[in-house]
Amino acid sequence: MTLNLEKMSRDELLALRADVDKALKSVETRRKAEARAAVEKAAKEFGFSIDDIYAKGAPKEKNPPKYRHPENPEKTWTGRGRKPGWVTEWLAAGKDIEDLAI
Repeated sequence: MTLNLEKMSRDELLALRADVDKALKSVETRRKAEARAAVEKAAKEFGFSIDDIYAKGAPKEKNPPKYRHPENPEKTWTGRGRKPGWVTEWLAAGKDIEDLAI
């Protein structure tokens, strides 16, 4: 089937473009499904599910706290990043940060 685009009206061309876009989406959806099935099959051959393969890694461990507030043990600081206000106040009072060490 050959189309003579030169003889088609603007409305016919727009309809054709819409049909082509729809067909392309359909092909893409079908190909993605085929790819997913192939990935699932390959993962299964190795004893994994697709979720096992694409699962995010173990959550990163937070840096453990190195310093603890002397009166409120729930307030801690890892020693990284900006100093919390309570640490700044402690140091401004002339006290040693090692007194807060855990």
